[in-house]
Amino acid sequence: MKARLPMTAQIDLRNLDLTDDPETQNDVFLAAFNSGEGAIFDSLYRDDSISNLSGKPLTGKERTEAITALLATGPELKSSVKAYYATADTSLIIVNYDLVLTLEDGRKQRILGKCTDVLVRGEDGKWVMAVDRPVADQVQDL
Repeated sequence: MKARLPMTAQIDLRNLDLTDDPETQNDVFLAAFNSGEGAIFDSLYRDDSISNLSGKPLTGKERTEAITALLATGPELKSSVKAYYATADTSLIIVNYDLVLTLEDGRKQRILGKCTDVLVRGEDGKWVMAVDRPVADQVQDL
């Protein structure tokens, strides 16, 4: 399964690779999130990663279940890199995001905000998410 990016690059959703480039990292996260496949997006996280994507900090099985349930609703995410800082094995990426959700009653909602992500480089040399912290600045009913 491949996701098509606006710039015509392709990302293999079954073999995701977060490079050292923050724009490519952002593209990979967007492709995985917008795939609607919770298992694909969750594969970008360490087992002990913390995410408050659900509105509260979750890790492990609870995080995976929350991500899977959210992505099953077909949300649409856009984001752009605002800042990026990295050492040899840790990086911080800050993005502005625009998320459109379908609520349980079928109404749509747009959430605009910032997300602060901490990634770590594993022993295999690949980057994985350690902390995922989206914070909403504005919520709009559509």
